[in-house]
Amino acid sequence: MQSGWRVGSIFGIPLYIDPSWLIVLGLVALQMGLPLQGSLGIAAYGIGIVMALLLFGSVLLHELGHSLVARAQGIKVNAITLFLFGGIASIDQESKTPGKAFQVAIAGPVVSITLFLLLLGLSTLVPVAPIPLRELVWTLARINLVLALFNLIPGLPLDGGQVLKAAVWKATGSRFKGVHWAATSGKVLGWLAVILGLGSLFLLQSGLGLWIAFLGWFGVQNASSYDRVTDLQETLLQLKASDAMTREFRVVDADMTLRQFADDYLLNQIGPSVYFAASDGRYRGMVIVDDLNYVERSQWETQNLYRIIKPLSEIPTLEESSRLVDVIQIMESKQLSQITILSPAGAVAGVIDRGDVVRAIAQKMNIPIPEAAIKQIKQDGHYPPGFQLGALAQSAAEGAEEAGNK
Repeated sequence: MQSGWRVGSIFGIPLYIDPSWLIVLGLVALQMGLPLQGSLGIAAYGIGIVMALLLFGSVLLHELGHSLVARAQGIKVNAITLFLFGGIASIDQESKTPGKAFQVAIAGPVVSITLFLLLLGLSTLVPVAPIPLRELVWTLARINLVLALFNLIPGLPLDGGQVLKAAVWKATGSRFKGVHWAATSGKVLGWLAVILGLGSLFLLQSGLGLWIAFLGWFGVQNASSYDRVTDLQETLLQLKASDAMTREFRVVDADMTLRQFADDYLLNQIGPSVYFAASDGRYRGMVIVDDLNYVERSQWETQNLYRIIKPLSEIPTLEESSRLVDVIQIMESKQLSQITILSPAGAVAGVIDRGDVVRAIAQKMNIPIPEAAIKQIKQDGHYPPGFQLGALAQSAAEGAEEAGNK
C-alpha cells in the first residue's frame, strides 16, 4: 500500500507526498527567504516557498526521468513519492538486461544536468532587479547540478549505485552480484557520511553535519534492505519444493460413501484439511470437499467418493525437484491456497501452502519465526502485509533466467 497523500498524477503515474516533505518545504522556504527579508519584507518568504516548490519540481522531474524510461521498457511504474530526502519512483520490476537497467538509472541524473544547463542559460537573460531573480535562477541551477552529482555517488540506494549494479551485472552476468557490490558500496559510503556528519556536528558545531549524518543513516538502511532482499531471492532459487512440502494431508478410501466420509472426517474437523483419495494402492485424485454442496443429501448414502474427486491430472501440481520460486509463482498467479507436490513416480509426496513457504525460507536463512506466526499464515491463506513474495519470486526467476542465458 502506498503511503502519503495522493496529490494527482503525471503522465498517468500517481504522485504522492509524504508528510516528511512538509518539513523540508518549510526549511527550504525559510533558508531561501531569510536573506531577502531585509529588502522585501514578508514577501521574501513567499519567494522562499516558490523556490522550495521549484526545488521539489526539479526532484519530481528527476524521478519522472527514471519512470518514463522504465515505462518505455514495458515496466509498470506504481507511483512517484516526494519525501524528506527527495523522491523515489516505485518501479514494479527490474529491467531485463544490465544495459536497460543502466538506462533507467542514468535517466534521472541526465534530467537534472539538463535542467542545470537550461537554468544556467536562463540566468543570463533574466533581470537582476528589483527582485534578485538572476541569483534565484542561478541558485536553482546549482541545486540541480548538486542533485545530479549527489545521485551519481556509486552506492545504493542512489542512482550511481544502480549504475554500479548494472556495470557489475554486465561484467559478471549476475544481477545478484551487482546488487551486493552496489549495496556494500552504499553501506560503506553511508557509514562514512554518518561519521563525518557527527564529527562535523560535535567538533565544528555545524548543523549541516546532522543532516549529513541523517542522509548517511538513510543510505545505510536502504542499502542493507537491498542486500536482504537479494539474499532472500538467492535463497528462493536454492530451495526446492521438497524443502518446503509437508505431509499435512489425509489419504482416504476412494470407495467409501459420501456419508461415511462426512461422518468420519468432516464432522469433527478442526480447521481446513486436504484429502486425497486412493484405491487399489493408487492415488485417484484430490477430494474437493466443497463439491459435497452440489450432491443431494439423499444420495450421500449411495454415492461414493469418486463423485467429488478431481484427478491429479486436473489439479495444479509440481514435482519435488521444482524450484520454490516456481511454486510461489503458480500459487500467486492461480490464487491457490496450496499446491500438490508429486514424487517422481507420480504419487502425492506432499502439499505446500504459504505458511510452509515462509517456514522453509526462515529455516534456510536462520530467521527465527514463531510457529504460531506460521500457523496464522496458514489460517489466513496469505503472506504477512508488506511481504511481497510473489513479486520477489518473479524477479528472482527472471534474474536466474538472465544469468542462464549468458
